[in-house]
Amino acid sequence: MTDPVFDSKTFLATLTAAPGVYRMLDAVGAVLYVGKAKNLKRRVSSYFMKSGHSPRIALMLQQVAGMETTATRSEAEALILENTLIKKLKPKYNVLFRDDKSYAYIALSSGSFPRLFYHRGTFEKKSHYFGPFPSSLAARESIQMIQRTFLLRTCEDAVFAHRSRPCLLHQIQRCKAPCVGRVSKEDYGTDVKLAELFLKGRHGEVIEQLTKRMAAESAALRFEQAAALRDQVRALQAVLHRQYVSSTRDADVDIVVAVVERGELCVNLAMVRGGLHLGDRAHFPQAGVEATAEEGLAAFLAQHYAEHEKPPRLILAPWPLDDLPPPLQGSAAKNEMERAWADMALNNARLALTARRQATVRAGGRLEALRLALNLPEAPRRIECFDISHTMGEGTVASCVVCVDGALKKSNYRRFNIAGIEPGDDYAAMRQALTRRYEKLSVGGTTLAAPDLVLIDGGKGQHRVAREVFAELGIGELASIGVAKGAERRPGHETLFVHGRAEPLELAMDNAGFHLIQEIRDEAHRFAIVGHRARRAKIRSQSALEGLAGIGPTRRRNLLAHFGGLDGVKAATVDDLCRVNGISRGLAETIYQQLH
Repeated sequence: MTDPVFDSKTFLATLTAAPGVYRMLDAVGAVLYVGKAKNLKRRVSSYFMKSGHSPRIALMLQQVAGMETTATRSEAEALILENTLIKKLKPKYNVLFRDDKSYAYIALSSGSFPRLFYHRGTFEKKSHYFGPFPSSLAARESIQMIQRTFLLRTCEDAVFAHRSRPCLLHQIQRCKAPCVGRVSKEDYGTDVKLAELFLKGRHGEVIEQLTKRMAAESAALRFEQAAALRDQVRALQAVLHRQYVSSTRDADVDIVVAVVERGELCVNLAMVRGGLHLGDRAHFPQAGVEATAEEGLAAFLAQHYAEHEKPPRLILAPWPLDDLPPPLQGSAAKNEMERAWADMALNNARLALTARRQATVRAGGRLEALRLALNLPEAPRRIECFDISHTMGEGTVASCVVCVDGALKKSNYRRFNIAGIEPGDDYAAMRQALTRRYEKLSVGGTTLAAPDLVLIDGGKGQHRVAREVFAELGIGELASIGVAKGAERRPGHETLFVHGRAEPLELAMDNAGFHLIQEIRDEAHRFAIVGHRARRAKIRSQSALEGLAGIGPTRRRNLLAHFGGLDGVKAATVDDLCRVNGISRGLAETIYQQLH
């Protein structure tokens, strides 16, 4: 079964029985597989002393030419080391799930008046994070509910620091306006603590505390305050009544299930926090490695909980699993409610697999239709599309969106802030964007793959510029299309300028390949507009004080705080400006002259 170069009997004779990690290597030293074991000798022996392995393991063992092991002090250390090596080495035969750190969280900032906000990505030490949530929708709905109940601020710190009057959220009773002193630090802090308890799932404690405060306010004849607390209690009870699932009170549970259909694996993770079912998320392996449901589930548990906190209870299907440390073993569903959760998660996993297969078939059909329409030798697996967005030449941004195997790949999107050109010169903007994207490709200086097809959102002129750039960079073999808007800019009437084709091409509106072009082009347009608007807003929001000589961050902050904003500074006289800490008469006169 194994390569004769590898003497398994000799290797096993010297192997320790300690816990640790093993690595299987091929003839050139590449790592085929990384695994962990409570007992290295017993685990590794099972590969070479037993038969009946799955096709994936059997194929792997035929390529093994060597092995390396690392003994650890405990099984937990072996689990951590295994996860680290899998992510670093990406072995061919490991079931590797995408390293997804993009779960949604709810966060509370630090400071006297903490801000409630939605968060993805890395954590900052100064904020407190609650989650993860399986979807952005679940997190945002929770934020809205907490904001309605506890009236915490959601504005950015820069906005909060410079407000001179309450915003619209205060007027519609969604914020207590701490920015202008409408609530004390102590009262606001009490609301923050209650929100933290609620986010931790301790709903009963929150309602109990609010009820006690309501009774105390009523006894003190402060009926307005008592009524506000009553409304808070009713709002919370209404939400819990609508969302509560019959479960152990305040339960925190993860339901993790694995399903294999037609050789495809899906691991579905459902989350219950504080007794509330927050939804689920399907996960698929990065590579097309065939694995059993047990193998896929074990791999997911080890990788996922190395990055995310494990709740007190895990419900798994299939169960039990071998070769996992006790904390990750979990259990099967134990009661009617848990069985309902598991059944729902299994059904959603099957639905996700069906949807994935349908999307693959649809994408393959659209790519093949595009190949035929453009007379390409092969279907274009990677398509990149460029668009330019600006407002009268202001804040020009170029977008590059990527489609791989018929599906948009957002992690590969790029934006380019265009500078050093004549405002409004779309040709120069396109030239700069294409040069910046492909100059490294021409010399092999980028990790991004070369596209099979480039779409240029623009007419014949834009496409001509693209072909000039490709020729200058020595990548003139790239296939490309200019996508010009049709008559009266109506969708479905676009004209295609195809490289190597003398006449423009117009495809039928029901052509599947044409639909793919439209989808990619529209996404490039959307991505460019979002980037342009953000850049334009940043330019326009810069204070006029930032360009004034002698005004640094501290003086600028003092001026804005003293006069309640830039309009107040502009309306101030020289004598008014002199009363601000750090502003001399000479500097005040300079400020006044430059602002007027």
